[in-house]
Amino acid sequence: MFEGVETLVSEHAELEQRLADPSVHADPALAKRLNRRYAELSAIVEAYAAWRQAGDDRAAALELAAADAAFAAEATELEARQDGLAERLRMLLLPRDPNDGRDAILEIKAGEGGAESALFAGDLLRMYLRFAERAGWSTQVLDAEESDLGGYKDVSVAVKARGTPEPGAAPYARLKYEGGVHRVQRVPVTESQGRIHTSAAGVLVLPEAIEDDVEAVISPNDLRIDVFRSSGPGGQSVNTTDSAVRITHLPTGIVVSCQNEKSQLQNKEQAMRILRARLLAAAQEEAEREASDARRSQVRTVDRSERVRTYNFPENRISDHRTGYKAYNLDAVLDGDLGPVVQSLVDADAEAALAATAEGGIA
Repeated sequence: MFEGVETLVSEHAELEQRLADPSVHADPALAKRLNRRYAELSAIVEAYAAWRQAGDDRAAALELAAADAAFAAEATELEARQDGLAERLRMLLLPRDPNDGRDAILEIKAGEGGAESALFAGDLLRMYLRFAERAGWSTQVLDAEESDLGGYKDVSVAVKARGTPEPGAAPYARLKYEGGVHRVQRVPVTESQGRIHTSAAGVLVLPEAIEDDVEAVISPNDLRIDVFRSSGPGGQSVNTTDSAVRITHLPTGIVVSCQNEKSQLQNKEQAMRILRARLLAAAQEEAEREASDARRSQVRTVDRSERVRTYNFPENRISDHRTGYKAYNLDAVLDGDLGPVVQSLVDADAEAALAATAEGGIA
């Protein structure tokens, strides 16, 4: 059982030796990739060692039970422990999304509902920022287009882990399930008669590209860069200097604009981060289509009929329509207590993967 893990144990030992070599750390991108893989394998190696130890201890307890019946109860406890460790090991060995160790770029767009949708987009942004804070991640708003009455028409934020996260704990691994249309039911601030309205906002989650991603290498000849004056609320630079930047990737037609920073250079850097992430996602989606991969796609149109989650303010209820998760603590969720909602999606994904590998087996 779990014979194939020995290969991973050997790979883990080799990585440990490589990471001890100072020359590896001269290349930060390489060191980050190796550390990410080492962290992933460390969890597997530790679970495998604990499973084997529990088996050895159980065998010893059974042997001693022949002479002393008191050890029989201990053997039963160790068997239950070993079964639990085997289940954890199976979960760790499930095929993973190759992007799960990456940081994320989160885009929130107002949709149906006008000003109320923009206000809701602002609520979602605050929820994700609070959730990231609880997870120990850092966040940076890359670009934002504010609404006249508050909230956001469109906002992009980078979410970055500190250090090397445990497998399944990186920003993209947790936030990727947020992609789709989020529906809100509440009485808008603009409603004078107290009627409940329904509006929606769209969320798109991209794995952040790194400079050595082959898919995200961008030729300067493929870019058209336009500069223009920033608009909307802001400081002294707004409407006075050509600091805003719009980048068009000519081969794909992808357009990214940023005007959040005061300098043209900073806005260009932020726009390039978003562009790289979008190109990486597009390249991976194309590869998956060619391979007939069944990966769930994120909703890119803000259509209320394609909702993934509903936020019902009158009932203080949050409902995820993919897993059937429902809770009556919407106020806490919007304050960043999103963990249980996300975990329900992680668990559903794991159960589906286990079912898919049940016939061939991982062990």
